[in-house]
Amino acid sequence: MTIQAKKSLGQNFLKNDGVLQKIADAGEISASDIVLEVGPGEGTLTEKLLEKGCEVIAVEKDHRLISILQGKFAKEISNGKFKIFEGDILEDDAEKWGIDNGKFKIVANIPYYITGQFFRKFLSGKIKPTKMVILVQKEIAERIVARDGKESLLSISVKAYGEPKIVAKVSKGSFVPAPKVDSAVILIENISGEGFSNGKNEEKFFEILKAGFAHKRKVLISNLKEYFDKNEKNISKIFDNLNLSQKIRAEDLKLEDWNKLSQV
Repeated sequence: MTIQAKKSLGQNFLKNDGVLQKIADAGEISASDIVLEVGPGEGTLTEKLLEKGCEVIAVEKDHRLISILQGKFAKEISNGKFKIFEGDILEDDAEKWGIDNGKFKIVANIPYYITGQFFRKFLSGKIKPTKMVILVQKEIAERIVARDGKESLLSISVKAYGEPKIVAKVSKGSFVPAPKVDSAVILIENISGEGFSNGKNEEKFFEILKAGFAHKRKVLISNLKEYFDKNEKNISKIFDNLNLSQKIRAEDLKLEDWNKLSQV
């Protein structure tokens, strides 16, 4: 049975067997792992994951695909290796799927339009995976790893929780229907919230980060002046103490610089 992709759900079914294998391999999955797969579609990636011997918990929003997956993986469902839930990965509570913080990995080919929300939910949320392998737009992947040496709000937000790297480029022709852009597989390892000692520091970090990137054409000190003024702190002295040039732009700061700014 062939399912027509739904544009409203951002569906592009990955058909390239070599790429599917690369995605499954990137997670370094063992038989003892629990893997959350988002948007399993027709189960092509699911097959590769189950071959690793792990337990796969899949969340699929498209009702049409549920019975197909149940039929295709009836054996794995009966022996407890595969669980399928119908739902919205962004709306549902992660605890509903029986996963615990730091005790699972995420492997997924997600709709591109939910990329930002998806990262926010599973990187800054209370239930985090140890590792994520995600298929995203190539441009987004390159921005996350800051391939051009210039950081962004997105790249620092991801690096605050884990270590991203691109593991494969994927051409648009690998999908049915083919998207308008090329893709990339991004791996985020060593995910945790340990970079923040408490919720208040985490909140302050992102307030400063967003203020710093608010106006790209301005130098960083101009973007941050209002934030530090309202907190009765002298921005010029802060920059001098941190050995930051007053001409530096937000894109030139690394994660450790933002950490220092959030601790003053």
